[in-house]
Amino acid sequence: MMIAVAGPYSAPTAAERQKNLDAMNRTAADLMRRGHIPVIGVNAALPVVEMLDTDDPYEAMMAISLAVVGCCDAILIIGESPGVNRERELLAGRGCPVYLSLTDVPEAAGIR
Repeated sequence: MMIAVAGPYSAPTAAERQKNLDAMNRTAADLMRRGHIPVIGVNAALPVVEMLDTDDPYEAMMAISLAVVGCCDAILIIGESPGVNRERELLAGRGCPVYLSLTDVPEAAGIR
């Protein structure tokens, strides 16, 4: 399955934002080891938003993130935030599985 990894990104400092992103990327690597294709919407959005001249970078980031996450078969929630809630609602509204723990995700043939 293609599974979105959703966790908080926004934080008061760059170090905290990086810590949040690292947590999502570590979880994505774990998902890949379990045989799934991980997707992190923020990873797709950040390079574009950095180049974009906008008054609302958060909404630009969310627009890209939601578009990417919307292509997924399921979502794995690793933390709460308003953005995570929007991603969860998008996929749950389509009837896709919402996982709250990596151990809840069924294993497939993974990459070791």
